[in-house]
Amino acid sequence: MRFKAMVLEAFGEPLRMREFEIRELAEGSVLVRTLASGVCGSDVHIAKGEDPRTPVPIILGHEGVGEVIEVVGEKKDINGEPIRPKDRIIWNRGIVCKKCYWCTVAKQRHLCPNRKVYGINMTCKDYPHLLGCYSEAIVLLPEVEVLRLSHDIDPCTIVTASCSGATAMNALDSLAEPLVGKTVVVQGVGPLGIFIAVAAKSLGASTVVVIGGSLERLSVAKEFVDVSLNRRELSEEERKKRVLEITHNRGADIVIEATGDSQALLEGFNLLRRGGTYLVTGVAVPQQPIPFSVYENLVLKGITVQGVWVSDTRHLIQAVNIVASRSKVFEKLVTHKFKLEQANEALECVEQRKALKAVICFE
Repeated sequence: MRFKAMVLEAFGEPLRMREFEIRELAEGSVLVRTLASGVCGSDVHIAKGEDPRTPVPIILGHEGVGEVIEVVGEKKDINGEPIRPKDRIIWNRGIVCKKCYWCTVAKQRHLCPNRKVYGINMTCKDYPHLLGCYSEAIVLLPEVEVLRLSHDIDPCTIVTASCSGATAMNALDSLAEPLVGKTVVVQGVGPLGIFIAVAAKSLGASTVVVIGGSLERLSVAKEFVDVSLNRRELSEEERKKRVLEITHNRGADIVIEATGDSQALLEGFNLLRRGGTYLVTGVAVPQQPIPFSVYENLVLKGITVQGVWVSDTRHLIQAVNIVASRSKVFEKLVTHKFKLEQANEALECVEQRKALKAVICFE
């Protein structure tokens, strides 16, 4: 069988269509026809060579939903259900070693230093090649954890759970206390920020505030958050004043950075109440250091700062459940759809922030 894929052969150059032949696969492998591939903001950074993990050549795309073509031997999903041809599935984009300290002792598998990720650090140079989602088909290696999906939900909608959704759930899962009754401020209204906002509200947050600079994205967010603040219309001081008004002059219980920009932390610390929690979820590539006032921002306020890195399989399941229960909301997140051969246009669309969520759809 032969399948086409869009390949990044050199950083900073357009992706090129290539064809790969699939022959014998290892026992436990699953050959999957791609139904939807999310175009993540990190794909833009990867294509430019800004992610130190990435080799070339590589098939980009770490967010995928597909239909099973072939199962080599026996394969069960994480619920113990056998995987068969024609099943629709989603999978954990990362493969961990299950042998290191983080996998075996700390029980923080997503922090495994040996973690391999589809579309990020797995080259297509070597067989079985199809290790990214910008492709007509994907080979899921025996170690990959998969989840069967209902045929009722649109693949281009449920794919939002794969990366930003799972990362959002990892962030909220790291909180020491339930969200019930809490005021949450989310910095950023991209797919990650909006997923966090929807999930926080779903899990009981009393007030969810989002801060962003895109009118289009803010208009989508307004439908399911309590307060939206446009950083292009309100100064940083005005935004802080609004948050203090909402919180009886205390500040937010939880602030979540979902902008991808370390500079956002400088505002975020000032929006947080004493004893509050700051979750940093969006910074995915190396950036310049920021000035940090340890006494004023950390010690005096007694805050907790939590870095959030990728996700584990349980977070993927949580994200799938959130999307499935609120599919109408998440349908609105997918604002742009592309064909496989339009992958370069999709990346440009995401880079220019024209799309809230862009998806390569194969149906």
